[in-house]
Amino acid sequence: MNRHQSTAQRQDDQLAIARGLGWFSIGLGVTELVAPEALARWLGMPGSEPLLQTYGAREVGTGIGILASNDPTAWLWGRVGGDLLDVATLASGLHDGNAEKSNVGLALAAVLGVTVLDAACARALSARNSELQSSRNAALRSYAAASGFPAAPEKMRGAARDFKVPDDMRTPEPLRPFAL
Repeated sequence: MNRHQSTAQRQDDQLAIARGLGWFSIGLGVTELVAPEALARWLGMPGSEPLLQTYGAREVGTGIGILASNDPTAWLWGRVGGDLLDVATLASGLHDGNAEKSNVGLALAAVLGVTVLDAACARALSARNSELQSSRNAALRSYAAASGFPAAPEKMRGAARDFKVPDDMRTPEPLRPFAL
């Protein structure tokens, strides 16, 4: 496999991971939207149901954005930001008064693992976009100083006047230059 193919394969892999994260985001979001009471009970965080539903809507929106976008990089960075909100919310449930503290720790470990995957995929896609932008910029040429002429006007002056029609060229008489 040559270098170009391996780069293309890596890009396909990154996009496949992004699509998987998009589907994961939708699944998690639907769960948070449909069963916030059960999730809050499992986490020992009663009263957090509206927040969990809000987070669910965020997850579904981000997942749809990832799946619908040609370039899901920004949506993945959005997932990373959402993951940080999730971590902060879960961390608030780690107090000694929470009987389900071990469940919160389990959820926190899962969110941190997904955060690492989200950040790695977003970073790889950002690097790919940066490389693509650099190659596009390198391909652009500036024509600001170009005149469109093959040489400076001083060098071309009189060139048409000195033009001689070759003898073997069949030129109609009216088009032939007349001698002075």
